[in-house]
Amino acid sequence: MKHTLIKAAALLVAALAAAATSPVRAQEAAGDGKALFLKNCAACHQASGKGIPGAFPALAGSKFVQGQGGDVASVLLKGRGGMPDFSGSLSDRDIASVLTFVRSSWGNQAAALSESEVGTLRTALGVESFGDTAMSNKH
Repeated sequence: MKHTLIKAAALLVAALAAAATSPVRAQEAAGDGKALFLKNCAACHQASGKGIPGAFPALAGSKFVQGQGGDVASVLLKGRGGMPDFSGSLSDRDIASVLTFVRSSWGNQAAALSESEVGTLRTALGVESFGDTAMSNKH
């Protein structure tokens, strides 16, 4: 099942990339963000974004998720509570893509985040730069 889901997500990303042009870059990022969400976040927060009450918070309709982009990105870069940090396994582009997807899905209506915004925050928080190697994926 996991391999089927990954293949389906990869096909979605490939289809969006093939159809992408400069004016639809945000659409492509949302497609990438959805695939990244399904791979890295859905096990806890659920594909519906509704989470698991008492264990994993809902992202759908969340005031925090729709609030300051830097606050939400900080959680992915440094972790919070029981949530791990993704600073070593997701690039700034990946973090921006997944957060753009989450902030615009399930009725959420918040602004997209850019790769440069996440990179600036990473530096400000003193989080090590992402290592884009096969060994950097700790999740």
